[in-house]
Amino acid sequence: MHFPDPHDEGGFDHVDPEAAGINPDAVEDAVTFHLTHGTPDETVEYHMPDLEPFDETEGELGGFLGPVPDRRGGPAGMILKSGRVVAEWGDTERVDHCFSCAKSFLSIVGGVAWDQGRFQLQDRVAEDIADNGFNSDHNSQITWEHLFQQTSEWEGELFDRPDSVDRNRGVGKTEGPGKDQPRELEEPGAFWEYNDVRINRLALSLLRLHAKPLPRVLAHEVMDPIGASRTWEWHGYYNSKVDVEGRTMESVSGGGHWGGGFWSSTADLARAGHLLLNDGEWDGKRLLSEAWVEQATEPCDVYENYGYLLWLNTNRTLWPSAPESAYAFLGHGQNVVWVDPEHELVVVLRWLDLADDRDEREDQPNQDRFFERLLAGV
Repeated sequence: MHFPDPHDEGGFDHVDPEAAGINPDAVEDAVTFHLTHGTPDETVEYHMPDLEPFDETEGELGGFLGPVPDRRGGPAGMILKSGRVVAEWGDTERVDHCFSCAKSFLSIVGGVAWDQGRFQLQDRVAEDIADNGFNSDHNSQITWEHLFQQTSEWEGELFDRPDSVDRNRGVGKTEGPGKDQPRELEEPGAFWEYNDVRINRLALSLLRLHAKPLPRVLAHEVMDPIGASRTWEWHGYYNSKVDVEGRTMESVSGGGHWGGGFWSSTADLARAGHLLLNDGEWDGKRLLSEAWVEQATEPCDVYENYGYLLWLNTNRTLWPSAPESAYAFLGHGQNVVWVDPEHELVVVLRWLDLADDRDEREDQPNQDRFFERLLAGV
């Protein structure tokens, strides 16, 4: 396995696909597919219109809670085989919003805290965090694992957003009534739901555990040691500053619903993916325990395609063309950091259209179409 020279600003070594054991025609086919299936400008919005009345343009709360980029870049990507770049396209140094890829960085800083013995996964969060967020009978049952798997069913309001704004997006024991009416709560651990308010509750809890801003934790413990640039940013909201042990700190957000979130270059995302491909080790230095990476990529009991804030390919249901062991950071606008341990591949895709009718197989998501083309040459 190859790693960038920490003293070389050029980053990863580049190698011809054929020298890495990949058919060059397959690589070209995959890259061309991305470049011709980029996310249309009009489909990437920095508010979520399906979350009324809590979006940027409608309702009594109105307005972003955090910063948003002025604009986004075009399609960009990298393919790494065993730590060497076999293809790179677009502007891979441009810093762009990563949307829910931020959740996977929460998994990483959570792994740092777990490795340091700051919490146990089956512990109730109320036992470790004393900020009234877990005081109710319902919330007091929530464990750290529930938060990382998005099965916590945490109930409350955080930074002017109630959990009910996302309480209609789940896959689990019961089906919700639709986006216009929040469903009834389940017991913690019984229902999986993609809920950014609860993700922000996890971010705040990790901030209190580390007692230092999460961007500083990520930089010191992970991004600096893997040689990432200093251009990435992790934002919270204008109203997410809290008191931590007598000091004011900003709690970052785990997505982009209301602004804030994780902004990064393609190249830095590739480094994060390469770290996980190597089970948390970077050129002989252990940054995350292998145990954390292993647990983070185990399927949740309630939803088989989700681990600890990572998307999984259990039973090959997300990417039928890819190995079952593949997993990914995924964000809105189709920002993807895809890890394939079986083939020692890391693929970063920025602004790939989710799906369209430009090809015959309309039911096949474009992510899988890309991987199908690439893996045909491996």
